Amino acid sequence: MRILIVDDHLVVRRGLQQLLADEFPRTTFGEAGTATEGLQRVLREKWDIVLLDLSLPGRSGLDALAEIKHARPALPVLVLSMHPEAEFAVRVLKAGGAGYLTKQSAAEELVAAVKKAVSGGRYITASLAEKLATDLGQAGDRPPHETLSNREYQTMELLAAGRTAKEIAAELSLSVKTVSTYRTRLLRKLRVKGTVELARYALQHGLVE
Repeated sequence: MRILIVDDHLVVRRGLQQLLADEFPRTTFGEAGTATEGLQRVLREKWDIVLLDLSLPGRSGLDALAEIKHARPALPVLVLSMHPEAEFAVRVLKAGGAGYLTKQSAAEELVAAVKKAVSGGRYITASLAEKLATDLGQAGDRPPHETLSNREYQTMELLAAGRTAKEIAAELSLSVKTVSTYRTRLLRKLRVKGTVELARYALQHGLVE
């Protein structure tokens, strides 16, 4: 098996390799520290699965996931993130991800997720399955933040964290004008009157820590 690990922390990449090598002894590993480098390796080389972080320098993991699935639709991508499951798991699955695990997940869970993904399935934790079932039962009454696009959601997170429009523009590779447009949309969609209320909404719904 060939596994590509895309994470900007060397210690995380090496730790994942060691953990998975114990379970899959004949595995070949590849590493990438940025979304761009990861995509380049996906395009150049053959992999059985990609382990992808969401918080990457220069370009978000959600963007990288979309590009990987566009270039290699059959390649399973398992997302490993420090963000709580409630924040991104559903978005990752909708974008074609094979599963979502937090970096606090047990080693056994990661191994099970890799096995499930390489066999063509999707790994869904019990808590996420419960959330999906609840959402189906309340399809007509979804909270406003679930209608946001991925870019709007990322902008909301950064605004709630106190980032300025200029800082957000630099982090998401957007213009300041585009960030301002996203902010206006967010205020309308979330039905809040300003950034302070937006931050309060995000905290109340567990979207930021």
